[in-house]
Amino acid sequence: METVKTVAKKRNIGEFLLSYALYFILGMILLIVIILKPEFASLTNIINILKQSSTKGILALGCAGLIVLAGTDLSIGRVVGFSAALTASLVQSVDYASRMYPGITEPVNLLIPLLLSVLVAVLFSLVNGFGVSVLHLHAFIITLGTQMIAYGVNCLYIEMQPSGSAQALSTFEQPFLDIVNKTIAVTDKVKIPYVIFYFLILAVVMWLIWNKTRLGKNMFAVGGNPEAAAVSGVSVRRTIMMVYLVAGVMYGIASYLEAARVQSVGANTGINYELDAISACVIGGVSFSGGVGTVPGVVIGSIILQAINYSLYYLGINAYYQHIVKGLIIILAVSIDVRKYLAKR
Repeated sequence: METVKTVAKKRNIGEFLLSYALYFILGMILLIVIILKPEFASLTNIINILKQSSTKGILALGCAGLIVLAGTDLSIGRVVGFSAALTASLVQSVDYASRMYPGITEPVNLLIPLLLSVLVAVLFSLVNGFGVSVLHLHAFIITLGTQMIAYGVNCLYIEMQPSGSAQALSTFEQPFLDIVNKTIAVTDKVKIPYVIFYFLILAVVMWLIWNKTRLGKNMFAVGGNPEAAAVSGVSVRRTIMMVYLVAGVMYGIASYLEAARVQSVGANTGINYELDAISACVIGGVSFSGGVGTVPGVVIGSIILQAINYSLYYLGINAYYQHIVKGLIIILAVSIDVRKYLAKR
């Protein structure tokens, strides 16, 4: 017969494998890609992956708190599209004949579009928070509604151009583009774009909020058991609203940076970004059961997800397979999360 110690050891090994199963699987995929294409692991590609994962990683940092609350946010992509369009319309070059606002004859202070982008994203996010905390709507429903509203408003806004067309907003002032694309030279060959540093700085800020503030502690308490949190004196409604507020700030900053990164903002900008944000969170170990998650996990999840997407592109595989892979990753990650939840019970 097995001793208690042997059974406990097997259980610990099983829990370890279950907890890190997704990392093992995705790591194996990347390893296979490196074996097929050794040059994939070059420093240039790694920096490209980090750059591409930065803005979506910032979105994931905002979305993660909502998932910790056992919620979600389907409006992220469309809110990003509208906020980015507002940003883009204000930073178009004054020498561009087809700019949206011909009356702007001097470059706009770059802080203005940033604040406007954050304001719009926060407003949408607070509507979501109000729906969840006050109206007691399921996060899926309220964010689905705001997703459609944001998309409609964005399309109407882009069509307001003097030309009457719905062409993408482009041709931005160089100082705006430099905010994201300018680099810091580590060596003659290694140059790190500013946007990567923004991602890391915001990750540190979010880590401090999650781990060193009352809001962070209350967030985990509400996500784990809202009834128990309320009995303990935690204002559940206020906590939910504050978490949505923080998420909106992250969305607004990411929208501003994304406009500079893609350099062209149209009606389809931001499409499916919510899938990337949610996927990064679940890969990083944020549980849909609520009350579980870490900021480092979200950062790692964002990078791994983008590495998978980049590897498919690098191998010359049809881009549509990326959507299939993301869907499978979400299903696999949530399945593992459910198994962990059942195992704890």
